[in-house]
Amino acid sequence: MFENLTYLQLQQYWWIIISLLGGIFAFMMFIQGGQTLLDKISQGDETLKTMLINSLGRKWELGFTTLVLFGGALFAAFPLFYSTSFGGAYWVWMGILFCFILQAVSYEFRTKPNNFFGQKTYEIFLYINGSLGVFLLGVAIATFFSGSEFYIDERNFSYWQNSLRGLEALSNPFNVLLGISLLFLVRISAAMYFINNIDNILIKKRSINSIKIDMIVFLVFFLNFLYMLFTRSGFSYDKNAHIFIEKYKYLNNFIDMPFVGLLFILGIILVIISVFNTVEKQKSCCIKTGGVGIVLTVMALFLNVGFNGTSYYPSLYNLQSSLTIENSSGSEYTLVVMSYVSLMVPFVIAYIAYAWFQMDKVKITKEEIMSKDAHNY
Repeated sequence: MFENLTYLQLQQYWWIIISLLGGIFAFMMFIQGGQTLLDKISQGDETLKTMLINSLGRKWELGFTTLVLFGGALFAAFPLFYSTSFGGAYWVWMGILFCFILQAVSYEFRTKPNNFFGQKTYEIFLYINGSLGVFLLGVAIATFFSGSEFYIDERNFSYWQNSLRGLEALSNPFNVLLGISLLFLVRISAAMYFINNIDNILIKKRSINSIKIDMIVFLVFFLNFLYMLFTRSGFSYDKNAHIFIEKYKYLNNFIDMPFVGLLFILGIILVIISVFNTVEKQKSCCIKTGGVGIVLTVMALFLNVGFNGTSYYPSLYNLQSSLTIENSSGSEYTLVVMSYVSLMVPFVIAYIAYAWFQMDKVKITKEEIMSKDAHNY
């Protein structure tokens, strides 16, 4: 089956998979968003905070599963990106990794008897993961469009050309805009998740109030990000693999690939509808609509930066060192073998959906928390 595909088709197939997994992971980061809302929504009520943490604790391992799928697929299909970015911009990636380690440790040890640090310390760790971790991840993803300073020689050895080792991305307003946009987007989806998952009037009211503020902040930063994206020059390559600068490249990509553009617009519309129905119509099921919207929007952005002769990881130091899906992928044999393995991806996604459904059969209530020694994550 996959043997009949051309090398380019295999590369495109894997970029589609990575784009889909990236979208799903962006949605699953509502867990991180929820961690930044614990104090805001509970307002000092420890019972409410326990309900919120238990709600997130049901799902955080599913989020890790998605992260492993996304990172593993990217590493296996496009190893040159991994060696270039992770080997060069390691301070940013180490910061992201450290934040996710804090999350895992916190859910494991927060409620352990006689823990050394105390619950409050682990709650601070959760906040760091939800805020700094998400922001840095958004900044790192933005470099797919804005580029980084590296050089790749004829042996595919990469050399980072900035002593800040990835932290220089924080000085680019374009990158910061996406980082902040992602942070407030996951806070919005987290609030919708709480409304759907927890049966409590106070939590619902405060979550709605949180969405009202966060949506305004998100729109301000995201619209500015889109303006800079659509008006900036991008990095194209021709049939001879020659990299060159093209004006309005990312806007042109949506125009040249109308299906991708429609996915992007549909995703944004679904997010807006989910927010409107949550705030104005007091609906509690909008996390599903908003989740689909987030997946489609992020997936479309990945497709935009990877297809239509576009360099998905541009080099600002040496233009011809820029990475494309054609010059950074594994061998044709590797992609064929991996493509058969990829047939397992739907089963993993189905497992996540099934586990989600089973966990949400019964909503979390205040009475449940107070009446028994509920399992805290």
